[in-house]
Amino acid sequence: MTTSSLTYGEAILSGFRYLLSNYPEVFVIGQGLWSPWYVGNSMTGLDKEFGQNRIIDSPVSELAVTGAAVGASLCGYRPIVVHPRMDFMILATDQIVNQAAKWSHMFGGQAHASVTVRSIVNRGGEQGAQHSQSLHAWFAHIPGLRVVMPATPEDARDLLIASVLSGDPVLYIDDRWLYEIEQEVSPIVEKNLRTEGPKVIRTGTDCTLVGSSYATQLCVEAAAHLEKQGVSCEIIDLRVVNPLIFDEIISSVEKTRKLCVVDGGWSACGLAGEIIAGICEKTAPSLLESTPVRLTLPDAPAPTSGPLESTYYFQSDDIVAAVLRLVSKRVGELSR
Repeated sequence: MTTSSLTYGEAILSGFRYLLSNYPEVFVIGQGLWSPWYVGNSMTGLDKEFGQNRIIDSPVSELAVTGAAVGASLCGYRPIVVHPRMDFMILATDQIVNQAAKWSHMFGGQAHASVTVRSIVNRGGEQGAQHSQSLHAWFAHIPGLRVVMPATPEDARDLLIASVLSGDPVLYIDDRWLYEIEQEVSPIVEKNLRTEGPKVIRTGTDCTLVGSSYATQLCVEAAAHLEKQGVSCEIIDLRVVNPLIFDEIISSVEKTRKLCVVDGGWSACGLAGEIIAGICEKTAPSLLESTPVRLTLPDAPAPTSGPLESTYYFQSDDIVAAVLRLVSKRVGELSR
């Protein structure tokens, strides 16, 4: 099997090129698609290669472009909407939550909104509270809406393709902090999104680390440091956060009996709490040897200043510290 090395951004571009080359019903609509920035170089030259009737650079109206894409999906197209800042995608929430997510349910499965909404997290870089949010937990709450958060270049490419071909409404979230990560990737094989879910990306025996998107990469860094200190961590990359499949997480926790969930969102009603609750519901009460830990953002909007950002966003060192505390405590002794 021939492999090639791609960055995360290049892998997304590769996924777009595959879809546009092989499926004439696919088109892309959103802001900045013809700009020199090309959405972080993840869409470079697609307008010239496939034409501006399939790569549509829209006016600034999140509501209008999302509604147009949902409507087109009901007419047989497979549109991809690009929202370069997740924060402003909130303006299109009605189209995503009230329309696309519910259409198949309301009409007895006779009509499907086969639309993929690509939304980008832009945290850090002194962008402030209105340009930095990771709102995946909001949308993972919605039945009928699949939510995908790739952490690696190969998943960024393959899960984009799987999302568009799934026939379901999908929110595909990528984090700009991942764009320069590089990986050897295999040739494209079309995957069924319905069978994709959490995956063990590193085996270990002392503690289970669960992450998604950029948080998974921080877990990888932390596990390497912890190994040098004699702590063996197993890492679960969630990949798809709605619907959330627990099988891999349960199997891992049954082995390590310790759980640390790392999430780039807030704690309240968040993804990390959902995973811990699911483990408590689905396993024996005596399974965990230590109280599970969740590492999330502070309960506050993101700051704008660089020095404050450095304390607001957790890093791999924070995961290392949390795991060291976790492996040294018994149930009930650890509190946050």
